[in-house]
Amino acid sequence: MGKPIGCGLPGRIHKNRGFTLLEALIGFLILSTGMLGIASLQAISLKAGKTSVYSSVAMIKVEELLESMRVNPTPVALAAYDAAGEGTGTDNTCASIACTPDQLAQEDIFWWKKNLMAGLPGTATTVVTYTPASALSRMATMQVDVNWTERNKDTGASLARIYSTVADICTNDVSAPC
Repeated sequence: MGKPIGCGLPGRIHKNRGFTLLEALIGFLILSTGMLGIASLQAISLKAGKTSVYSSVAMIKVEELLESMRVNPTPVALAAYDAAGEGTGTDNTCASIACTPDQLAQEDIFWWKKNLMAGLPGTATTVVTYTPASALSRMATMQVDVNWTERNKDTGASLARIYSTVADICTNDVSAPC
């Protein structure tokens, strides 16, 4: 018959009792700390991702408005975009009736703002600034600013965000292209 396990080394098992449990607890503590760090990074990345989405929405919507301006580039229409930019615009039902360039600009602003408000948090504000074309270039300058606020998850306060862009628009003059 063989000796029972642990009988050959008297006192050795007695000294190591609980040591494996202590190793397991320390390993669990290290693993838990690492998992908390990963969870924290995930929360930060979600917050950054949401900010990125809002910035992308603002950029896409501003480009949509600039394309509307390029389709309707008369000086009267560009001035109407400027005037309606801070307001709400007007739904002139231009899809069913013929509209003037001024009315089309007001309707563009109306629908653009509705879509913009649907894509950004809270209440977004906009400013459209029109700089008329010079006699030599026929290129008008349009600046579009979109402002919105996001909630800061760390402090609970609001963070102000802005997207601003400037574009040159060729005014509609058939006799001399830009």
